[in-house]
Amino acid sequence: MKETSLALALSGLSFMLAVIWGGPLLRVLRYFRIGKLIRFEGPDRHFTKMGTPTMGGVMIVLPVTLVTILLNAATLLGVATVIGRSVLVPVITMLGFSLLGAIDDWEGVRGPRKGLGMRARTKFIIQVLFAVVIAFALRYLLEVPQLYWPGTKGEIDLGYFYIPLAIIVIVGMSNAVNFTDGLDGLAGLISATAFAAYGGIALIQGMTFVGRFSFTIVGALFGFLWFNVHPAELFMGDTGSQALGATLAVVALMTGQWLLLPLVAIIPFSEGMSVVLQILYFKLTKGQRLFKMAPIHHHFELLGWSETQVVQRFWLVGLLFALFGVALAVV
Repeated sequence: MKETSLALALSGLSFMLAVIWGGPLLRVLRYFRIGKLIRFEGPDRHFTKMGTPTMGGVMIVLPVTLVTILLNAATLLGVATVIGRSVLVPVITMLGFSLLGAIDDWEGVRGPRKGLGMRARTKFIIQVLFAVVIAFALRYLLEVPQLYWPGTKGEIDLGYFYIPLAIIVIVGMSNAVNFTDGLDGLAGLISATAFAAYGGIALIQGMTFVGRFSFTIVGALFGFLWFNVHPAELFMGDTGSQALGATLAVVALMTGQWLLLPLVAIIPFSEGMSVVLQILYFKLTKGQRLFKMAPIHHHFELLGWSETQVVQRFWLVGLLFALFGVALAVV
């Protein structure tokens, strides 16, 4: 109970930090005209969002980093054992992918590829390089549990397969959450739910440092959602979405329950798969489309669902599957 209380307290602290400096951040972004450029192939209703400040992921990353570093400082100085040193791996993951996303956002707003952002191939290569380093750190420095099969007690040793599988999970989830970030509040709500689920799993497993870190992110996400709910005053951009996806993957890998990611993060998983299936179907049929538009949230918009309906219904589905994933983890 004590660990849960502290995790919730950290969530409240990061929420307040995010909300407090959200206003000043908005003014800075508007002053420098760092606004979202809407691509022409998107739904027509999205053109009203043109110019909305982006790179709002900074509002999430900075409070989480500040709280985590302060807690780690207490541990490193020997004052108190508040949070584990190994939580620095997901923090560094979050900062690295956030920096990559910020460069992507900046290129899309002010760079030579205005409206497009960083080249997909370049971004993918950098993501893989980051993921390789993180996978080796998880396997050989932290020696995290490689895999837990739902319903069994023992750890499954994946041997040499762990590194490539971890790389796929990290890169895949980073892009999956990025695809999810297309509607007001969607990526924030889904990510908060997934982090809360894995935070609960970590606390049950006794990995208190991972649990506290996860709930710190949940609080920061709620603070961001204060400005991101429909109609959004601020977008998270790749600065936030790439960082959240990669960090969620690392948290899942640290608990050993990463096999449950397609359940706990059912919406990002479905968003990513919809893009893959759309591309494959388009190529195989030489021009036909499986969905009206991908990622799949746009498909439902074009079916006539309002933006709010898509977000709320997707979140309800995500919440139910996250609860199912937690149940499987503790069975």
